[in-house]
Amino acid sequence: MSLVVFLRGVNVGGHRTFRPSILARGLSDYGVVNVGAAGTFVVRKPGSKTKFRAALLRKLPFEAEVVICDGRDLIRLEMENPFRAEPSRPDIVRFVSILSRAGGLRAALPVTFPPNGEWLVRVFASKGRFILGMYRRHMKTIGYLGRIDKLFGVPATTRNWNTILAVVRILKDHRFAFGDS
Repeated sequence: MSLVVFLRGVNVGGHRTFRPSILARGLSDYGVVNVGAAGTFVVRKPGSKTKFRAALLRKLPFEAEVVICDGRDLIRLEMENPFRAEPSRPDIVRFVSILSRAGGLRAALPVTFPPNGEWLVRVFASKGRFILGMYRRHMKTIGYLGRIDKLFGVPATTRNWNTILAVVRILKDHRFAFGDS
């Protein structure tokens, strides 16, 4: 079973910077594939989740929040096509926030930030540990995305829907679709 790793708050604004491709090479025994620069990895041969997490933490050049989920959960999410009713526009980014662990919903959805006026972040659904929404490209957006943590009561890390689709393509790669090769 493949795993997907999301590092929270790395390579953002010059803080906790590193080269994910070098980290992936250092974890090659686990079949780690780097996806982009934000600390997203597909782990094709994780073995024990606990052992892999320990190896990952040893290789990181700093402390970081690590969110790990089962690759099958992301494949299921993609198959559900959660953004089908949400039009794709150049000024709107569709995103998935991944909760570090199952949290308790603290508000009814949808929720918009700011709550009045034109929204910058809109959260419209949650599916297990996955929070679905859209945001407008604006300087204040990052601050509003940070409110997802408070809304769900646990830390979350956010990725663009296109990044999630890239992860799913790797997971569905015919060489690895049915088991760890």
